[in-house]
Amino acid sequence: MQHRKITLIAEAGVNHNGDLNKALALIDAAADAGADLIKFQTFSAKAMVAKTAALADYQAQQIGTGKTQLEMLLELELDEAAHHALIEKCSARGIGFLSTPFDLVSLELLTKGLGQRLLKIGSGDLNNGPLLYAAAKTGCEIILSTGMSDLGEIERALGLLALGYSTEPPVAPSRCDMREAWSDPQMRARLHGKVTILHCVSNYPSSPEATNLHTIATIRAAFGLPVGYSDHTLGGTASIAAAALGACCIEKHLTLDKSMDGPDHSASAEPDEIAGIFSAVRDVEAMLGSRVKCCTPEERSTMKAARKHLVAQSDIAKGRPFTLENLSTKRAAAGRDPLSYWEILGTLAKKDYNEGDPIDE
Repeated sequence: MQHRKITLIAEAGVNHNGDLNKALALIDAAADAGADLIKFQTFSAKAMVAKTAALADYQAQQIGTGKTQLEMLLELELDEAAHHALIEKCSARGIGFLSTPFDLVSLELLTKGLGQRLLKIGSGDLNNGPLLYAAAKTGCEIILSTGMSDLGEIERALGLLALGYSTEPPVAPSRCDMREAWSDPQMRARLHGKVTILHCVSNYPSSPEATNLHTIATIRAAFGLPVGYSDHTLGGTASIAAAALGACCIEKHLTLDKSMDGPDHSASAEPDEIAGIFSAVRDVEAMLGSRVKCCTPEERSTMKAARKHLVAQSDIAKGRPFTLENLSTKRAAAGRDPLSYWEILGTLAKKDYNEGDPIDE
């Protein structure tokens, strides 16, 4: 069984601070680090949050409490022209462009305006029925993040996506429709090749105690879909461990400088750090290999030197029996497999053997 290549996603998010030049520099850093994709966030702040929306605790810790969420996000928007520049830069650097739409206007921009066929849906929108449904109806592949959720919420979201992917999606899907879609094997089959689920802990940074990487296997077993990991911990240990546990993709936040002002910088990895993490994940990927246990090509010379063979413990004359006293197992260049030791005991030698000669009959 060949191991599936792990997709490495550098999450630029809003770590450009609304500056196109910083966003372009993040693409260079991600490409240099070996990422397959770099992910941004596409949103209209006014379409995304209400004026009264408060900052998350981690956001307030990073930028202070003097701003609302809307005020913060207005400074972090990238317009359509900037998106075109980012896509062109990604193409030039040989790295895939990916973005998360946070509202229906942004979804339309990404899919109709920019021709994107792969979308990331953030954990905060796992229950955003209109956005999930509209995303599925575009036919795009979806990476679905699942922070702050339980299995029941993931199941409802998948049922809704299955309805969206159907040939005749209902105009106004009900919760009953979602349950029935998930219960129908043919409807569930529409998700295969379309949806990847990400295990995620929605805190920045998340603690080792909350990381719960065994959830990767739980989600995979529950839904039968590829499962990756969006890593919000500090350092690379969690990403490397997730790769060893079979995550199909790893997403890690990238910043040019952790000390920059902004909500996500301090919990992100700088270019050299993320390059080291991604390199380690690739090493783990190579180490996972296949499920077939066999002597590997590079072990063959060691096997010749280390494996034992049957040899004469003392001189054995032709016609004399092989005994416990005149047979031994030693490292040798040739000779019978030691597993045949008991089979040859008591049989008669067909030729003369000197001490140390391999037994070859």
